[in-house]
Amino acid sequence: MPEERHPGPELTGEITHLLRRWRSGDLEAGQQVIDRLYPELRRLAAHYMRFERAGHTLQPTALVHELYIKIMSGANVDWKDRAHFLAFAARKLRHILVDHARRVRSGQKALAETRVALPKQAGWSGESEADILALDEALAQLEGVDDRSCRALELRFFAGLTDDESAEVLGISAPTVRRDLTFAKAWLSARLNPHA
Repeated sequence: MPEERHPGPELTGEITHLLRRWRSGDLEAGQQVIDRLYPELRRLAAHYMRFERAGHTLQPTALVHELYIKIMSGANVDWKDRAHFLAFAARKLRHILVDHARRVRSGQKALAETRVALPKQAGWSGESEADILALDEALAQLEGVDDRSCRALELRFFAGLTDDESAEVLGISAPTVRRDLTFAKAWLSARLNPHA
């Protein structure tokens, strides 16, 4: 696993301190958070892009830059720590990709699907691809059924976090994360593959 996924306690403590300052209105602290976490944000974007179809018009760097604009101009968030920030960033990246897919579709005469690969290394079963807009809609439905399971799936699928990292973000145990993931994957597979 890349070393940057597990920063030392000094960096983790520094990020938490900067996030608290940012939450209190210190925009310079926010800039420092982005600068220090840029490699991890770039990793998240690259993780997302691995599952996109070939020839996608967005590249990881452009995705991170759009994320930067959204985070720096967005509402004040009650950041808890580095993991919470990265979970928030993962959700924003998902929304950026969904918005991009909608723009692509609206500019095309034929509404071709914008496909995203479902990661087998995350234990996905069923179809190996899904339409990103159908996936987003199914995740929104799952959120209404079981919000925590939806968060666990987002953290695994979109952020590439481990069970332990997801447990830290969600404030639950790793075995509970695994149970939530099992439920979420089964629920989502049934929605995305109703004839399977």
